Amino acid sequence: MKAVTPRFPHLLHGGDYNPEQWLSYPDVLAKDIELMKKAHVNCVSLGIFAWSHLEPEEGVYDFSWLETIIKRLYENGIYTILATPSGARPRWMAQKYPEVLRVANNGVRNAYGDRHNHCLTSPIYRDKVKQINTRLAQHFAGNPAVILWHISNEYSGACYCPLCRKAFIEWVKQKYGTLENLNHAWWADFWSHTYTSWDQVEPPLANGDSTLHGLNLDWKRFTTDQTVDFMREEIRAVKQVNPTLPVTANLMGFFDGLDYFRFGDDLDVVSWDNYPCWHQGDNVAIAAQAAASHDLMRSIKRAPWLLMESTPSMTNWQDVSKLKRPGMHELSSLQAVAHGAQSVQYFQWRKSRGSFEKLHGAVVDHNGEGNTRVFHDVEKTGEWLQQLDAKIYPTRIQPRVALIYDWENRWAVEDAKGPRNSGLHYLETVLAHHRALWEKGIATDLIDMTKSLDRYKLVVAPMNYLYRKGYAEALRQFVENGGTLVGTYWSGIVDDTDLCCLGGMPGQGMMEVFGIWNEETDALYEGETNTLVPETGSGLPQKAYEVRELCALVHAQGAQVLAAYGSDFYQGTPALTVHPYGKGQAYYVAARTGLDFLRDFYEKLRLELALPRALQAELPAGVIATRRQGDEHDFVFLQNYGDSEQVVQLPAGMTDAVTGEPVDKVQLPAYGISVLQTAGSGLAAWEE
Repeated sequence: MKAVTPRFPHLLHGGDYNPEQWLSYPDVLAKDIELMKKAHVNCVSLGIFAWSHLEPEEGVYDFSWLETIIKRLYENGIYTILATPSGARPRWMAQKYPEVLRVANNGVRNAYGDRHNHCLTSPIYRDKVKQINTRLAQHFAGNPAVILWHISNEYSGACYCPLCRKAFIEWVKQKYGTLENLNHAWWADFWSHTYTSWDQVEPPLANGDSTLHGLNLDWKRFTTDQTVDFMREEIRAVKQVNPTLPVTANLMGFFDGLDYFRFGDDLDVVSWDNYPCWHQGDNVAIAAQAAASHDLMRSIKRAPWLLMESTPSMTNWQDVSKLKRPGMHELSSLQAVAHGAQSVQYFQWRKSRGSFEKLHGAVVDHNGEGNTRVFHDVEKTGEWLQQLDAKIYPTRIQPRVALIYDWENRWAVEDAKGPRNSGLHYLETVLAHHRALWEKGIATDLIDMTKSLDRYKLVVAPMNYLYRKGYAEALRQFVENGGTLVGTYWSGIVDDTDLCCLGGMPGQGMMEVFGIWNEETDALYEGETNTLVPETGSGLPQKAYEVRELCALVHAQGAQVLAAYGSDFYQGTPALTVHPYGKGQAYYVAARTGLDFLRDFYEKLRLELALPRALQAELPAGVIATRRQGDEHDFVFLQNYGDSEQVVQLPAGMTDAVTGEPVDKVQLPAYGISVLQTAGSGLAAWEE
């Protein structure tokens, strides 16, 4: 397995460090190093928002302070992830070159302020970023203390300035070639919106056109492409100096503004920033969403990844900044490692004294000492990582199940205008399917419609409203070759330009695969429900399952009916079907179900397909098992998200991964975690 940080191939522990805020406090650096060593910190991120200190005047660079800090950290065994500072430009630049500031979707240029308030199209901004990145690389890329480039910070947002509009026109021209093709793809004859010249093309503005769904979808695609292109130029600047030093960019999980699968080819390693709202109701549900986010980030490159940011205590920007309860920091940190992370890093190391993040959680509080509860939690997490490092680092996760999550599909679903403008809940539906698999310890990749399906036994494709080019054919081949496909209602409705499929739904030949025709779809009011009633011999418990929101009215055309609707005018019609196709089979779930159905349904499929679980044991409610695989040893992370102690009886042949002692049962306190070692299942050649 390729190391994510070859200069220092270990589990990383540390976080964002902003010493430029403390340059007038000379004692702080020495104290920080003392505390970092105590907390078992071996890596920090530097320079993320330091542009005004790195280039205080145009063309005047000062790296001396940064060089001193990197050197002192390295002398104490602490490595550096060095950032490019493009996430926030200095004031002098915005003052001299106002074109670098973004224009909002109301057409008004922003004043200076905030982060990511810059135009990614601006030649001036791109040139300034190239200059500072090149200078940083020339100065630091050969430094053994620097193990990774951190490219910018949390790319996000769009600009609507004349430069971006011109770039969008060129993007549209390249994609469609002729106005005839454009007008057809966007169905621009609707409401007489036909384009008669390219210069009529505009972004979807707040006071302009937002009724052409193809336009809206393409603008989001363009925004992703423009962001990736900007990132690519940043990477090129540092790689030209030293092509061997890897790069990452910190992403934001299910953030809806950018298609993160488009970032994977340009990044050597994916990293992301994880901020669950723990202790807000059901911690298992919160953990399930965090697990899905980890799996999504791992799936972008289908490789180990880095947890770049998390909070050791609380945030300052969520609605309520609640503290983590004792044990939750270790549990949530090791959850990331269980899902493939090669690091646990924090925002932030030391609390800022002023401005926007002065009350955001940190390892070191304003008292500046290591005597706090939070610091001791971080210290214990560092001990975990040290003890597990050599064992865990070479392992990885090899799912045989894929769950389709596609940003372009999400954008199209959320812009559809019907059948439920009060919410179609695509993301929530994806998360529900993932949770049902996660609770059973079934490792799952989250992939988009462009990824190969060859390595999977089961593909779950909920609410695939939009079919990208080639996607339907990939699904057909997957099933023909022996795979099992789970599709659902509200799938195969439109093509990749958001035009409705003709000839029946699900479109593009998928009626033949599923053996059904979806004639129409009933939208239910909030609080209104129907039921899904399994047939005898379906392999499901004989009970009625509640369904809500959307109910597809389907005709079985060769499919076996496994369950029917329990009420309304479509009572008795198919609600769950299965259809043999080639060497495989395709299930169709016709309505939005609850977790109770998904748990039973995936247990049925687990048994039918012999899907591997993380642990062959009965787990108490709230206890989750996750497995990392290796050639010699596998490691099972037992996690208790409940608020009371639980006991887990283990199968034979397991040992404690830290002590090496055999164990036959584990007592997990509230928010407790145990890491177990067992015989290795072997690592297949999973490189793309």
